[in-house]
Amino acid sequence: MKQIFTQSALAAALALTAFAGQAMADTAPAAPLMSPQWAAQACAAWNDTPQLTSGLAGKWIANDKKRGYKIIHIYRKDCKDSPQVELKIVPKDGKAMCAYGGKVMTSPLDSSVDYLMWAETDDWHDMGAGKYGPMHAMMFGDLLFEGPKWEAMSVMGPFGQFLLLVGKVPSTDACPAK
Repeated sequence: MKQIFTQSALAAALALTAFAGQAMADTAPAAPLMSPQWAAQACAAWNDTPQLTSGLAGKWIANDKKRGYKIIHIYRKDCKDSPQVELKIVPKDGKAMCAYGGKVMTSPLDSSVDYLMWAETDDWHDMGAGKYGPMHAMMFGDLLFEGPKWEAMSVMGPFGQFLLLVGKVPSTDACPAK
C-alpha cells in the first residue's frame, strides 16, 4: 500500500510540475516582434497550423533544390538595423514542418526557393490581425518580399495563414536587439 501511495504521490507531483511549467510558459513575457525568441514561438505556431503544414506540403516544400529545406527570413523595416530572423521549413511525414525558428543560420538565401519578407511594424500587426491578406499587402507595398513570386502566388491561402501567425504569437513592439 505504501508503494502505491508513493507512486500516486510521484504521479501527482509530476502532474503539478507539468501544470506549473505550462503556467509559467503561458505567463512568460512576450518577446519583441521578429526577435529570435519570437521566431522560435512562430515556428511552434506554424507546426500547430494545419493550413501551413498540409497546405504547403507537396509542390511548395518540394521546391528546395534537393536541399531538404526551404528558408524564410523576415524582419521589421522600421527598426533601425533590425536583424532578420529565420524559419527553416522541412518536409516531414508528408507535411511542411518548421524545424527551426531563431537567428539567421542560413546565408545567403537562394531566391529561387527561399523567401525574404519585410514590412513596417504596423503593417505586420495589420496582416497578423487579418485586416488584409497577402495579395493586398503585396499590391500596396505593405509587405515586400524576394523569392519565387509565381510559387508564392500559387499558395496564397497558406501564405495568408503564415501572415496571421504574427497576430497569434505574443509580442512587444520593442525593436529586436542585434
